[in-house]
Amino acid sequence: MRKVSFAVFGGPDVLRLVDAEEPHAGHGKIRVAVRAAGVNPVDWRIREGQFQKARPIELPAGVGLDASGVVDEVGAGVEGVKVGDHVFGEGSSTYAEFAVLSAWAPMPEGLTFEEAAGYPSVVETALRVIDQVGVRPGQTLLVSGASGGVGSAVLQIARDRGITVIGTAGAANQDYLRGLGAVPTTYGEGWVERVRRLGRVDAALDLAGSGVIRELVELTGDPQKVISIADLGAPEFGVRFSGVAGSVPDALAEAADLISRGKLHIPVEKSYTLAEAAAAHTDSQAGHTRGRRVIVV
Repeated sequence: MRKVSFAVFGGPDVLRLVDAEEPHAGHGKIRVAVRAAGVNPVDWRIREGQFQKARPIELPAGVGLDASGVVDEVGAGVEGVKVGDHVFGEGSSTYAEFAVLSAWAPMPEGLTFEEAAGYPSVVETALRVIDQVGVRPGQTLLVSGASGGVGSAVLQIARDRGITVIGTAGAANQDYLRGLGAVPTTYGEGWVERVRRLGRVDAALDLAGSGVIRELVELTGDPQKVISIADLGAPEFGVRFSGVAGSVPDALAEAADLISRGKLHIPVEKSYTLAEAAAAHTDSQAGHTRGRRVIVV
C-alpha cells in the first residue's frame, strides 16, 4: 500500500509517499480502507519533533490521526461494527490507503467521506477545551484563532450550550465567524481594545499559538481561565497547555449527535492527494484556514 512517512524530523519536505506493508487490526481495533484523512496542526508538530520530549516516537513514522473509510478488518473483541460499514474515527498513520483505528463511530447520515474525515480530533479537542476552561451558559468565551477547524467546532458547540463567543480571525473570515454565531473581530494591532469594547470576557482559548497568552490573561483577569492548544510556552504565564486527548469515542458520539441535529458543520476548505501531503502541511502551518483541510485517498 501507499502511505505518507518521514524518516527525519523537519519541514514539509521530509514527507515521502512510500510503499509500505499493510497494517492489521489488533485486539479492540478495526482497519479501514481510507477514503479521506484529516489534516491537523498536531500532524506537523509531530513531524517537526515538537513533542519528542513528552511523547517520543520512533522513525521512520507515518503521519495522521483522523480518517474516514470503509471497514475491512475487525479485530478480536470488537462488537457493533462489521466489514463494509462506513466509519470515521481516530488512529495512526492515516495518510495511507489502509489505517488502523482505535476509536470510531458510524458516519453521520448525509456526510461525505471527505467531510467526515475533518471531525474526529477537531471535535474531541473542542469539547475538551470548552470543559477544561470552565465556561458556563450565559458567559462569554473569547477564542483566538477562531476560523480553523477547532475554532469552527468550538463556536458551534458553545452556541449550542448557550455560551456567547467572541472570535478573532483575519478580515476575510469575519463573515464566516458571524455565520457560526460568533461576535467577530480582527486580530492585529489594537485587538485587545476591540475585544474590550465588545464586553466582559469570562474565559479564553488560544487555538492559534500566535503569542497572545499574556493578553488573554489580561482580558480574563486569571490565567486559570485561559487554555492553549497551540503555545507550548503557555505554562510560563500560568496557563494550562491542553495536549492530551480525552475520550475520543464519547467525542465522536457527541459529534454525530450535533451533526444530526444540524448544530455542527465544518466545511472542507481544501482537499489534497497523498502525494500533496507536504503542500497540505505547508498550508496548514500558514494558518488562515476556514474550516478543515483533508487528504483524499
